[in-house]
Amino acid sequence: MLSMKNGTVKAMNREQYLTEVFNAYSLVSVLSDKNECKVLKLKNKEHNKYIVARSFPKSISAYEELYSINCVNLPLIYDVINLDDGQVVLEEFIEGVTIAEVMESGKYRYMGTRKVLRSVCNALTVLHERGIVHRDIKPENVMIAKDGRVVLIDLNASRQISNASKDTVVMGTVGYASPEQLGVTQSDARTDIYAVGVLLNVMITGKHPSEKLAKGKAGRIVRKCTNVNPDDRYQSTEKLANIL
Repeated sequence: MLSMKNGTVKAMNREQYLTEVFNAYSLVSVLSDKNECKVLKLKNKEHNKYIVARSFPKSISAYEELYSINCVNLPLIYDVINLDDGQVVLEEFIEGVTIAEVMESGKYRYMGTRKVLRSVCNALTVLHERGIVHRDIKPENVMIAKDGRVVLIDLNASRQISNASKDTVVMGTVGYASPEQLGVTQSDARTDIYAVGVLLNVMITGKHPSEKLAKGKAGRIVRKCTNVNPDDRYQSTEKLANIL
């Protein structure tokens, strides 16, 4: 059975993995299949419990780091399997809706936005404390679970903070990606703060801050978060959460 009782990352070949996973789970649907990363919704045959299986052509260290972490604002990681040709992550299936789906019926008020983004900041603080930058904060990657939790999902673009002079691979989503993600310099925790600022503005106005800046306090926060110079942004998600 695919379960890490000893807290270590498994290693197996793809044939072994496929045999184990389809002995234990049935395929419900393909949630995503792009850029060599496939995301499946699976159902446990014995307990009828849904999970998410993410398959990558290479290892993503963030998932290994989060295996032993229990944060209410991040999905639980059940299993990390390093294959001979990539990596598979089994994680909690979050039943709910994304911020993008919520916004299809209208924009957020500031108080509702603040509640959501404080939870996002809590998730990011957990990541940043472990040297992980998410690098893809956007409405589609923030979920409101049926139990009321705000959950930050999809670490596919994440990376460990390093001492390199600049990012070697351009990652993230246009409009939410900070200048440093475009290869200008090295991404770090402040990269995610930039994206949170854009998300704050989008949730309130429905527009990118370059098109329409939020008014009042929200606008001042957005302006500081999205400063081109990372040194002029909020320097931690904890501080940002306290300001919101």
